[in-house]
Amino acid sequence: MKLVLAVIQDADAAALMRALSDQQFEATKLASTGGFLREGNTTLMIGVDDGRLAALQALIGQTCRSRTRLVPARGLTSENEGGVAQEPVEVPVGGAVIFVLGVEDFVKV
Repeated sequence: MKLVLAVIQDADAAALMRALSDQQFEATKLASTGGFLREGNTTLMIGVDDGRLAALQALIGQTCRSRTRLVPARGLTSENEGGVAQEPVEVPVGGAVIFVLGVEDFVKV
């Protein structure tokens, strides 16, 4: 038995929860914040048998897509200070970060 912690973008959460339910995976959804942009994201806790782990990872990979986003350049200098304002920078966001942990015991009450 494994515990999968999947950190995904909020934009992908609803679609992934539907896909998990369709494939009979049970998940607990947690709101979380972090990453490069310090934005809200979703962390899912999913218990899975060893034999279904690869299917779960594939489902997460198919549902949580990568995308790019324009963000303000760090350390901008304003034109009033004699510097040149920089153009926004395009950065990759999305996808998923998946942690797989061994579970010694699991009890559902």
